[in-house]
Amino acid sequence: MPTSDIVLHEEDFHLIRDLIQRLRIEANARVICLVDRNGQQIACVGEAQALDMTALASLAAGNVAATDSLARLIGEKDFSTLYHEGEKDNLHLSMIGEKVILVVIFDERSSLGLVRLRVKKYAGELTAALERMQQKSLKTKSGKMAASPFTDITDEDIDSLFGN
Repeated sequence: MPTSDIVLHEEDFHLIRDLIQRLRIEANARVICLVDRNGQQIACVGEAQALDMTALASLAAGNVAATDSLARLIGEKDFSTLYHEGEKDNLHLSMIGEKVILVVIFDERSSLGLVRLRVKKYAGELTAALERMQQKSLKTKSGKMAASPFTDITDEDIDSLFGN
């Protein structure tokens, strides 16, 4: 199910934000964001004030999509982790539950090894939280669809409403 179908309830948002905040502290990262595959930011913690988070989320999703295509070209299913090293900052991207992208920005105060170790530690908790969100969304969606006030409206009703 695409992540755009997931309803993010307030308690789920706080749980996810708390998890990525703990990850940020333990990995000594500058910024950590969760982004869906469509490039929509789900949650972000850290020193993100100076960053264009909309662009970051969109480009991270595009990067993962392009890398998935590269993986298939060489016969791989995917590359679940990406790493970009810069002069000052580094970017670590990893898939969480095949639904969302975990974006970790870190500098010389941390290391790739520490980031990878901490991401691995928190990946299970994040996956479980996202699965609970998806289950809640399915329940909410099925409940709303069954109780929709529009289920009894026919094409004739719409035509008569608009005078056709």
